[in-house]
Amino acid sequence: MLKIHNSLSGEKEEFRPLLLNEVRMYVCGMTNYDYIHVGHARMLVAFDLVQRYLRSLGYKVTYVRNVTDIDDKIIERAAANGENWADLARRFTVAMHEDCATLGLQEPDLEPRATEFIAQIIAMIETLIDKGYAYAAVNGDVMYSVRKFANYGRLSGKKIDDLRSGSRVQVDEAKHDPLDFVLWKHAKPGEPSWPSPWGDGRPGWHIECSAMSTSLLGSYFDLHGGGEDLKFPHHENEIAQSCAACDSPFVHMWMHNGFVRVNDEKMSKSLGNFFTVREVLKTLRDPEVLRFFLLSSHYRGPINYSAAQLAQADETLLGLYRALKDSPPSGSADPVEIARFREAMDDDFNTPDAFAVMQGVARNLNLAKAAGDASKAGVAAATLRTLGATLGILQQDPGTYLKRSAGDKRLSDGEVEALLSLRREARGAKNFAESDRIRSLLTAAGILLEDKPGGSTEWRRA
Repeated sequence: MLKIHNSLSGEKEEFRPLLLNEVRMYVCGMTNYDYIHVGHARMLVAFDLVQRYLRSLGYKVTYVRNVTDIDDKIIERAAANGENWADLARRFTVAMHEDCATLGLQEPDLEPRATEFIAQIIAMIETLIDKGYAYAAVNGDVMYSVRKFANYGRLSGKKIDDLRSGSRVQVDEAKHDPLDFVLWKHAKPGEPSWPSPWGDGRPGWHIECSAMSTSLLGSYFDLHGGGEDLKFPHHENEIAQSCAACDSPFVHMWMHNGFVRVNDEKMSKSLGNFFTVREVLKTLRDPEVLRFFLLSSHYRGPINYSAAQLAQADETLLGLYRALKDSPPSGSADPVEIARFREAMDDDFNTPDAFAVMQGVARNLNLAKAAGDASKAGVAAATLRTLGATLGILQQDPGTYLKRSAGDKRLSDGEVEALLSLRREARGAKNFAESDRIRSLLTAAGILLEDKPGGSTEWRRA
């Protein structure tokens, strides 16, 4: 029986889906105003692993991962670039998709964007006002009244009176209480806005996820995930909004992944100690090394980012591919090893123990090869491939992988430039289908593009 650590209870609990053999899962995705960094990648890889494993157990999974495409940071970055805010959000959403594909992430079943759910957001705010949980403030914003929700703070363990007396809550004269948070922001000159019963404006961050998740998965669904930093206030506010609006518990189990740390500090853009996925991939033999590194620690704990840790992940992954080399899978995977692997994964997705099982299989594979036992080697190879598929690794041709090194080139510089020239022509002729086809061709060849304001394009090798 799969057990998952539920952030709401603080305990590991047996996972029993609300609907027979179906799992509905929502994960807070990216606010796309820049390239994703390794901390973002950890969240994305962790929940890609979760949905992969749930599917491997036979569940029908509906995996929703949203995109926040309207936000203060998007507006500020676009203004600094002299760029339209929607164009910037689309540009970095494309870049995020490229990085996710490079890291071997499966696409979510649904990927809602906040700007596509304005009507649902407004409807939820209207419901909250009607029920007395929200109010129109004198400055034109609509606020959620935190003290009206009795269980506020249950997820994060914070108490309203402690928060009220602390200095972390921003004071705003328009609020009835300093803890109250914005549901709808009134329009400022030059900012994007939508019409609403309270005047032109745009949604607050927290209400977006409540409206998108309940619209797509229902008012009570199985799993909600995100980074540890979202537990408060974002997820706490989601609970308050959604439970009040829908008169339901909202989420059965909450999951939060730990931080990536650099020199004992959380990797973040605000601290300036982050490394983008694109920067890191320049130094690696293959993107799979980064995925392997991110899965090598338990998803709930912190993981220390360093060149030495990446090198260790690279060497371990090389060892697994060396075991698979010249050992074509044959026969069925070993049920004993499959059971040991599942025992590890059923313990709150314990990937370190799962990797230990895989390394044991690799040792058996090497022993079988050395002994000339093709039958045992074939079964061990089939087992290793099967286990790797569940984690999204070890699916490449071993011979090809082992020949690869950092800076591997599959297209010459001249070939890349020629394709970019054709893409520029297609874009100039507004033949966007052809432009997208060429971009996909380059991405498949390990070439990542960065479209700049003004129409120029820079490229690099993954």
